Amino acid sequence: MEAVVERQNMIEALQRVKSNKGAAGVDGMTVDDIDAWLRTNWSAIKEQLLDGSYQPQPVLGIQIPKPGGGMRQLGIPSVIDRLIQ
Repeated sequence: MEAVVERQNMIEALQRVKSNKGAAGVDGMTVDDIDAWLRTNWSAIKEQLLDGSYQPQPVLGIQIPKPGGGMRQLGIPSVIDRLIQ
């Protein structure tokens, strides 16, 4: 886990999350909001990851139409959980 939260690794992960864009999760945080949020909250999240107490947020479930008709369930994790993944 120490390698996962290493600064350079997290910078690269953040760049990937930003480039993928994507919708906000259940917390409503967008990719545009993550930089400011991380400045004030990253140390607590990192500590939780290292001590094993981090709990991911629920995944936002939405339904999207399928090309051939019907609907497909899609799960959208929070931006922070995408960063950690």
